[in-house]
Amino acid sequence: MDQRLEQLEQWIVQTLPQHFPHWGDDYTLAPASADASFRRYFRLTAAQQGESLGESLIVMDAPPEKEDSAPFVAIAETLQRCGVQAPALHAVDLQQGFMLLSDLGSTPYLNQLNAQHAEQLYGDAMEALLLLQQQWPATDHPLPAYDHALLMREMELFREWYLQLHRDYPLSVAEQQMLDQQFTLLSEVALSQPRVAVHRDYHSRNLMVTRSGNPGVIDFQDAVWGPITYDLVSLLRDCYIDWPQVEIERWTAHYHQQLIEREMISATVDQQQFTHWFDWMGVQRHLKAIGIFARLNHRDGKPGYLNDIPRTLNYVAEVSGRYPELAPLHELTSRLL
Repeated sequence: MDQRLEQLEQWIVQTLPQHFPHWGDDYTLAPASADASFRRYFRLTAAQQGESLGESLIVMDAPPEKEDSAPFVAIAETLQRCGVQAPALHAVDLQQGFMLLSDLGSTPYLNQLNAQHAEQLYGDAMEALLLLQQQWPATDHPLPAYDHALLMREMELFREWYLQLHRDYPLSVAEQQMLDQQFTLLSEVALSQPRVAVHRDYHSRNLMVTRSGNPGVIDFQDAVWGPITYDLVSLLRDCYIDWPQVEIERWTAHYHQQLIEREMISATVDQQQFTHWFDWMGVQRHLKAIGIFARLNHRDGKPGYLNDIPRTLNYVAEVSGRYPELAPLHELTSRLL
């Protein structure tokens, strides 16, 4: 028996009438999604009658011994104040790890992104990202720093979980030192950038197509204070969908221009400098993502993410090949393709 589900259903019975008394007790509960953590999401749908016709909510189950949901609450509220469409919090029980949220729908960007819709969807997503970066009040909910230690821990996932465990790749002493050096270079470039609020997973599976303005933004609980290009590269060099380089360059140039016009970065940061930040940030992120995908398979029994490794590894090989300083990483990753 799923004891957590029983506990959740009892909580719904007690909580729903306080916030949505017109629903009565006639509703359905069905799985909505699961993410790469221990959280689960269920869709609560009202009976097909009266004023609640078609109304639905999302119920989050986040076991408190495994997930700290306090950041989720604080960040959701701050995102809304920034003008970003995050789920509204109707009921929160941090002690049990349950929440009742507004429903942003079941259509992620990934399902709608194609040549016909990409321009509009990415335009909306970049505008929301600009709001997040410009409006986030640093004193309102101080975010953890995306510092050198965290950047390096993330890249270590590539060495530990992908190279050594998943690929059983025997690293020589020279290769170990090479990775240390390359990781350090990537971290230094990340830390040289202006700092803003960083969603940290701003991609096509966490942006929802909604009826009243896009995107709906979810899965933001790991937000940090860090490099200004991080979320942009998550969006445009997505681990789950790729685009021609010419399109990525065009979207990146547009975002760069918006940052300058809104005085979020200095006009002395030219397109070449911004692209350098963007590219190297992407290499750091994609090394982390490859390691996480391997860990999800070997530790958590979620093999589906392995399908996303080839695209992500190709990003690392391709981008590192453009910079002489990253030639050693390019040579290694090219051999792994």
